[in-house]
Amino acid sequence: MGACLALGSIGSCASCLCGSASCLLSSCCPSTYNSTISRLAFSFLLLLGTLVSIIMILPGMEENLKKIPGFCVGGSHISGHVNCDIIVGYKSVYRMCFAMACFFFLFSIIMIRVRSSKDPRASIQNGFWFFKFLALVGLTVGAFFIPDGTFTTVWYYFGVVGSFIFIIIQLILLVDFAHSWNQSWLEKAENGNPKCWFAALLSFTFIHYALAFTAVVLFYVFYTQPDDCTEHKVFISLNLLFCIVVSVVSVLPKVQEAQPTSGLLQASLISLYTMYLTWSAMTNNPNKKCNPSLLSLVQPSSPTPPPLNPTSAPGNVQWWDAQSIVGLLIFLFCTLYASIRSSNNSQVNKLMQTEEGQGLTADTEISVGEDGVRRAVDNEEEGVTYSYSFFHFSLFLASLYIMMTLTNWYKPDTVYETMQTAMPAVWVKICSSWLGLALYLWTLVAPLVLPDRDFN
Repeated sequence: MGACLALGSIGSCASCLCGSASCLLSSCCPSTYNSTISRLAFSFLLLLGTLVSIIMILPGMEENLKKIPGFCVGGSHISGHVNCDIIVGYKSVYRMCFAMACFFFLFSIIMIRVRSSKDPRASIQNGFWFFKFLALVGLTVGAFFIPDGTFTTVWYYFGVVGSFIFIIIQLILLVDFAHSWNQSWLEKAENGNPKCWFAALLSFTFIHYALAFTAVVLFYVFYTQPDDCTEHKVFISLNLLFCIVVSVVSVLPKVQEAQPTSGLLQASLISLYTMYLTWSAMTNNPNKKCNPSLLSLVQPSSPTPPPLNPTSAPGNVQWWDAQSIVGLLIFLFCTLYASIRSSNNSQVNKLMQTEEGQGLTADTEISVGEDGVRRAVDNEEEGVTYSYSFFHFSLFLASLYIMMTLTNWYKPDTVYETMQTAMPAVWVKICSSWLGLALYLWTLVAPLVLPDRDFN
């Protein structure tokens, strides 16, 4: 009996892989919409590729990766300057993320101007998952046969630009999350125990600001020197000032009148994210005097790791750092939230090209068919709830962001075949923090600047 049930389950899964997203629900899953299932499935493919990339860059994997033809030409040393162990993992991550980027960019092109699920292309978006997985695997295998040449350097600049845009998208999602969070708890305060919910809002706001202020103090202590690190001093001071400005603007009477749900909770979360971007930028400064490693902060007496200098003896590149891990966690949160989000914020919906949310779960009576099988509800017969093309473009940018995060934003050196920190990564992150703060400020003052437009 158990074998029969197992075979039946396998057959059901096989049919679902080739069919629509409606098949992806089981009796133990809550009823939901077809659009949500599709977004979660594509996000799962992105996370699967991210997991493979993480495995490739782990210590000990270089021995297996060096067996790939063309990856370590000329023995264990490349150009006689650097050990292949240093960059083989980075080269593998570049190719894995290149395959994912091509996969999602292709879907972004295919899904342009899909208006409803009645469009034949919508069936490609919501089904044929087995073939999509095969296509991604095929692109990955093909990417590993790309000759070195200038590929890594050129793709690095694609990664820098794409990551800059994706950081802005992350901030938009965080703004949306903070607005939804604040609105939900305010509604619960009106309908329940107001003291309890207002105390919870105040507590989280205080925690966010306390962490942001603590970060500023630590930045001045560890990432600046009395006679050096002028750029860091400017970055920290400006971002602290900008965070104070948006916090004050968020509670101005006119802003509160135009947007009653705006407040310090959103501003505190944006301030904390801005401090993360500031920290992330400073960790990419090639000036090691202004950019101490995490190990040197924890163990000041330990020897300094060898610098990323092509003229130095072969050494090791740290395969991870703290800011990369934090960046991955924020990325995972934003990816999951983008897949299940159901926003009522019109400004954010316009920026993200989505419609007003209908909720995550669907009516159980509608989702259960006459045969008793639970299926996802097609809620896009009249019109799509999100832009298919923009969603895939966001995943395309996310692939580039993952590539840059896992490789610590190190710039490849085509002359010496090594990976080095570079100032472009610093400016990309700092500029993205400024642009993100400007976008958040616009969401606050837009109803005042454009009073004739409806921002409800």
